[in-house]
Amino acid sequence: MLALITSLDSATGLKLAELDEPEPAPHEALVSVRAVSLNRGELRLLNIRPNGWVPGQDVAGIVERAAADGSGPAVGARVAALVDEAGWAENVAVPTDHLAILPDDVSFVAAATVPVAGTTALRTLRLGGELAGQRVLITGASGAVGRFQVQLASRQGASVTAVAASRHAADLRNLGAERVVETIELAEGLFSLITESVGGDSLAHAIERVAPGGTVVMFGSSSGELTPIGFRQFVPGHEGARLQTFAYYTSGPEVGADIASLLALIAAGQLETRVVLTVPWRDVGQALDALRQRSISGKAVLTVTA
Repeated sequence: MLALITSLDSATGLKLAELDEPEPAPHEALVSVRAVSLNRGELRLLNIRPNGWVPGQDVAGIVERAAADGSGPAVGARVAALVDEAGWAENVAVPTDHLAILPDDVSFVAAATVPVAGTTALRTLRLGGELAGQRVLITGASGAVGRFQVQLASRQGASVTAVAASRHAADLRNLGAERVVETIELAEGLFSLITESVGGDSLAHAIERVAPGGTVVMFGSSSGELTPIGFRQFVPGHEGARLQTFAYYTSGPEVGADIASLLALIAAGQLETRVVLTVPWRDVGQALDALRQRSISGKAVLTVTA
């Protein structure tokens, strides 16, 4: 089969190469990949993984071989999945509890945007408990995770303040944000849940705005900056507040069930995905450049063809 592998000899850092087809474990299905989406974290992985490594976490495709243990969907099922790696290939082995069947009216391209960003949004919000009637602050709100968080928190009855550049304000209000501010310093009042993906000064200001007993969930650091944190940032005024880290790859079981719930919302028109760039996987360099230059607001998707 063909796969995109890291290559020091390529201008993009990736090249298509012929590899052996994966041999699934008994609890894994073999999925013929139709579309994959790119995540910003994969840019970092491309720089630190060895030559010949196959990236890729978000995949959508068709079950080519069902799991030997009888779990999961049957051959021919359209699915979306979250994998640890090796998704940028014609075929990938996927644990069946990381698979979700696609509703008929959700495309492979749309579905490929969901696994990492969607489950991250869903599970970071869960760390805030019952959100109905609560104030929620979302930094990096114009990104893929942030857009999902705004929609999901608003659906749960939260009052959402989104932090994003002013050009994204109308879009985020349409998704459910009550207020949009350009910097976290402009956010007014205290919040029971803050999702923080920027780091540096943004995280420091988040601590200043968490309500007593509230939660700040750190799930990224797009600024690349460190944040000095001390006890006196939390008292007085933020007593009992919690600083919680989140990484999708350690976020627990039932990933497939969460993907399925998100796909159902998409099929019902209650959750919007945004694909702004779709290119064949042979043109992966174009998608990587767009991601590195932050020239797109939404997801880039590669279509996988033989």
